[in-house]
Amino acid sequence: MVNVNELRNKIIQELRKVHDPEIPINVWDLGLIYELNIDQEGNVKIKMTLTAPGCPVAYLIVEQVKDTVSRVEGVKSVDVELVWEPPWTPKRMTPEGREMFKTIFGYDIVEYWEQHYNK
Repeated sequence: MVNVNELRNKIIQELRKVHDPEIPINVWDLGLIYELNIDQEGNVKIKMTLTAPGCPVAYLIVEQVKDTVSRVEGVKSVDVELVWEPPWTPKRMTPEGREMFKTIFGYDIVEYWEQHYNK
């Protein structure tokens, strides 16, 4: 049996090394990981999405997530499911991701989103 909380923290740390190729922010802080479930044996199930359904490298990002997580010590197996519901919005970003976006692009994407799309 594994320490699920400890393993979860290790997995999140590694997910922060996987980046969306179009937005130089990692998949965790972008809010692309919708669910991260780990059982006592170290089997990991992830539900994730992408910022846009038409992403031409979707399969690469999913495989990169799977490969990265499978290398974490204590992980027995990894199942990654790509989902499109609910659709991703910038509101799913972590506070760290939001700050990274502000630093890179010079504006707060959540404020922009709320002003233009969330009326």
